[in-house]
Amino acid sequence: MGREMIAYLTLEIRIEGAHSLKDKRQVVRSVKDGLRAHFNVSVAEVDPSEAWQRATLGVVGISHSRDYLEGLMRNVERHAVRTANNSGGEVTDSFLDFLSEAEFGGRATEEP
Repeated sequence: MGREMIAYLTLEIRIEGAHSLKDKRQVVRSVKDGLRAHFNVSVAEVDPSEAWQRATLGVVGISHSRDYLEGLMRNVERHAVRTANNSGGEVTDSFLDFLSEAEFGGRATEEP
């Protein structure tokens, strides 16, 4: 079995038409719920800002295959772009990073 990898995708979303925190939350919730429903990933707003027109989401996946994670995160990004567009937002930037098992310390449940 290969080493575990973590993929971390950051999505910057602009919500031009948001006039309240409620408007922002509707777009953020749509994107988060859509990603959770379609992919086996964790999603959270990572830079909670009171600015109504922008949001930053973090998406994390884990696998033994970097190739799998690259494909997964490409699909996640495409889905996020579609969902944001349909909800009144726009993904303006994205960043993808990987951590290997050695970088994040391996399994916490490993026997000594």
